[in-house]
Amino acid sequence: MLNCKPSLLTVAIAAAGMSVMFVPSVVSAAQAESQTQSVQTSASETTADASENQANTTENDASNEAQTADIVATEDIEVIQVKGYSRSLIDSINAKRFSDTVSEQLSADDLGALPDVSMADALTRLPGISAVRTGGQAAEINIRGMSGGFVFSTLNGREQVSTSGSRSIEFDQYPSELITSAAVYKSPKASLIEGGVAGTVELATVSPLSKDETHNFVANVRGMYNDRASEVYGAEEYGHRLSFSYQGKFLEDTLGVAIGYARLEQPSVATQFIGLAYNDLKDVDFLDNDTNGPVGDDGDDSNIHKEYISEGFELQHLGGVETRNGYMGAIEWAPVDNFVLKADTFISRFDSEAFARGFRVKLGGPSAAVANPVLDGNAVIGGTFNRTTGSYTRVELVNDDNQDFDEVDNYGINADWQVTDNLNVNVDVSLSSAKSNFRNGLLWSNVAMDANATPAIFDDNVSISYLLNGLDLPDVGFNQADAFTDIDKVMVSKYGIYPYVNEDELTAYRIDFDYALDNDFISSIEFGARYSDRTYSNDRSVFEYGNDGAFSKSEPPLQLTEDMATVVDWEGDFSYFPSYLAVDLNSVLNAWFPDGTPQPVQTWGNAGGVIDPMGYTTNYSWSVLQSGDVFEEVTSGYVMANIDMELGGLPITGNFGVRVVHTDQSATMLQNVEGDPTLGAQNITDEIGIVNQNYARTVQGVSYTDYLPSLNLNFKITEDSQIRFAAAKVMSRPPINRLAGDISATVNDDGEINGSSTNNPFLKPFYANQYDLSYERYFAEGAFVAALFYKDIDSFIDTFSIENYDFKANGFNVPDYIIDEDSGEQIATTNGTYTTAVNNAEGGYIRGLELAYTHVFANLPSAWSGLGFSGSYSYTQSEVESITSLGGGSVTQSLPGLSENVANATLFYSYEGFETRISARYRDEFVSEQVAINEQVVNFDGETVVDFQASYQATDSLGVLFQVNNLTDEPTKSYFGTESKTGTIQYFGREIYLGVNYVM
Repeated sequence: MLNCKPSLLTVAIAAAGMSVMFVPSVVSAAQAESQTQSVQTSASETTADASENQANTTENDASNEAQTADIVATEDIEVIQVKGYSRSLIDSINAKRFSDTVSEQLSADDLGALPDVSMADALTRLPGISAVRTGGQAAEINIRGMSGGFVFSTLNGREQVSTSGSRSIEFDQYPSELITSAAVYKSPKASLIEGGVAGTVELATVSPLSKDETHNFVANVRGMYNDRASEVYGAEEYGHRLSFSYQGKFLEDTLGVAIGYARLEQPSVATQFIGLAYNDLKDVDFLDNDTNGPVGDDGDDSNIHKEYISEGFELQHLGGVETRNGYMGAIEWAPVDNFVLKADTFISRFDSEAFARGFRVKLGGPSAAVANPVLDGNAVIGGTFNRTTGSYTRVELVNDDNQDFDEVDNYGINADWQVTDNLNVNVDVSLSSAKSNFRNGLLWSNVAMDANATPAIFDDNVSISYLLNGLDLPDVGFNQADAFTDIDKVMVSKYGIYPYVNEDELTAYRIDFDYALDNDFISSIEFGARYSDRTYSNDRSVFEYGNDGAFSKSEPPLQLTEDMATVVDWEGDFSYFPSYLAVDLNSVLNAWFPDGTPQPVQTWGNAGGVIDPMGYTTNYSWSVLQSGDVFEEVTSGYVMANIDMELGGLPITGNFGVRVVHTDQSATMLQNVEGDPTLGAQNITDEIGIVNQNYARTVQGVSYTDYLPSLNLNFKITEDSQIRFAAAKVMSRPPINRLAGDISATVNDDGEINGSSTNNPFLKPFYANQYDLSYERYFAEGAFVAALFYKDIDSFIDTFSIENYDFKANGFNVPDYIIDEDSGEQIATTNGTYTTAVNNAEGGYIRGLELAYTHVFANLPSAWSGLGFSGSYSYTQSEVESITSLGGGSVTQSLPGLSENVANATLFYSYEGFETRISARYRDEFVSEQVAINEQVVNFDGETVVDFQASYQATDSLGVLFQVNNLTDEPTKSYFGTESKTGTIQYFGREIYLGVNYVM
């Protein structure tokens, strides 16, 4: 039998990071044989290191940390040392070449070697992977046209939880300086933890005993500057990035230690226009041109039309600071040759404190008056809106204060025991936890007739003209524009705090066995079991004082003084917008609430069955009903056979197996039993003493078992080329927050009741059958890969809306009427729409093509031998579509996360210590959540993000670096359904870095 494992020379080549591939002359067989002895020693040592590292990871090829060896040059063979960026590319190619699944790989020789700000940036350099930018930074990644909710992630082979409040990992939490390798598994195998329909991302931290050096210290220090920060009043222009790491081996290389720290402090800057959704069909009075005065009802009923009107739009300056502190530690002990014990930890703290200033425009109402309307279908995209008695058209000056404090903790202990020559046992225990504490503080100001008058009178003479210009900034005009900077006109009218705290914690236990066989077909059998216990909780609360649409009599507005406000002008592309008052939040709160800023509370409202000692008149019951816990227990087992055989002279490797998974999921819910104690009604008290007697606490859920077979085959058709085929059934569980019980109902100012249960503890996973076929060609100076993939997805989560829903008859605690705050009159409540989440959205296929090419031109004349290129292109299409009505009438939109065309390209060059590269990432239009407005899924325009980096290694230890991210200041642009209905247009600026690197 021909053993299909790599030949000795091939292993040596791979172990050397493909260094010997860059040989100008042809190496004869005799010459190769003459080098066998020296090559063998280096290769075997490297292979042993790689095997040791492999045994210490939680999956057999989880870290794929490419090992390299120096090969001594002889008179006949000229060896080119490949270092820096070229080396990391070649290491990644090697890891991909010898992987037993369809995968993409990233590697770094040392901690701190990856240049990217976070792992989100690093991963987008791989074929078929793109990113969604939030605040200008890559955060969520999409794989093969599927959004982050379909991407499963592990760290050192262990499942991670997220601060996102869902299952989608925010990869900007992970500093690239603390990660040594990353793998993206596009085809699964039975030993991998289930969960990724799109793919599985495996991040790995260092294994200190596997490093060649006895001691290694790396330091990076960089200052940074944002070139748009000067346009935003109060924004920070400068920041910094620094990291330190140490790896050491002690006690005759039986004890390894690694520690690392990375800090990022960067300005958070954006200038943005935000269009709001068209989610209501309104009666619109098209005013006659000769009667379109500031207060508008021309009395002609024939001009009343049913049209979709946007909720409005916002113009904002964003500024603040994002601070990320990352910590990594590992200790590895190998007291004997056949046993290794490793403990490791990864901790990240990501804090963001930001302000958003500008104005928010509210349009429409029960009856909106519009002069000179501009329509796109039956949606109004322009015209002059005049405030009438029945509308709420107005301009609100806003000074928002957003705080987000995120914590990620990962701990693990792993024991690897080579019991016999044939049997290996690996045991792993881990804890992953995440906490996000987000507080949205909003301060509204409105225009008064005279801020010095008592009582203050809201200025109802409002006329707003605008015209959307698609993916360009709109035309706008305000008759109150002069008042926006006048403290004798502007008064603070409302303050609100809306905290959202979610916590996610998972403990897991795993045992794996690997038994080697002396067999011509099956090289080994792997089997094992895993148990995990996950608890997710979210807590909502709210405080509101005043009124954003009027001046409250019971909670009166605050008159501004000169020391509280500053006039702010717009600059650059936004310079034609009217100036406004930026308000000092602390000064206003101290003056408005001299006894201390009120704290958020959870309140039940004043409906029947509620004992309310505080006398609240607004129903905030949603804040309590949307708080709760989710519980998820998963027990899984697998068996997998590793193939190593020859068929008709063709070497074949790979694996086949099955993973069995049992899931038990449930969530806490409050069920309205109308106070019936026989049905479990309890006195439920919120934080300020309000007691509700209507609800019973329940825990509801479902359990299910899945069988997930998989097959991976690798056909080595020549020494340097291979064909891969993979087939598997895969699953992705619903976002963890979508399993929460959140039944709620709210009553708007018109008395209309709308409710939702957009989550559902009975939701089942997404399932797909998928197939992969790829061709890989490796040559002396790089590689070429072409791949086809096909996924057949069973179903998706969809929201189902029921109009004219009888809320009271279905157990909702809703009032019969509300009190109009201005008139004191009773307004009878009416039934509106109820939405809920179901697993009934029709599935469909996702298919595509991926191409990747890497070439290091080592055979060029010496000055050009460091030139190289790496690029990839992917084409993805899907029949899966969804319906959106956010742009007015219902239109179809593609699967969230899918860009038909995604391309990455990097041109790099190095010579005598100097290295430079320019990289571009392109993705065409796609669907995702609206930037700055949560839970609005919209269309994003295509974008090209260009980054540049240059460095010089002054000595063996000291190097300097210059880097520009977002070189062309590429904005983010989105729209609702059609480009004419503008969503977000957001500019972030360029980030410029200058720093030094030190290695010892």
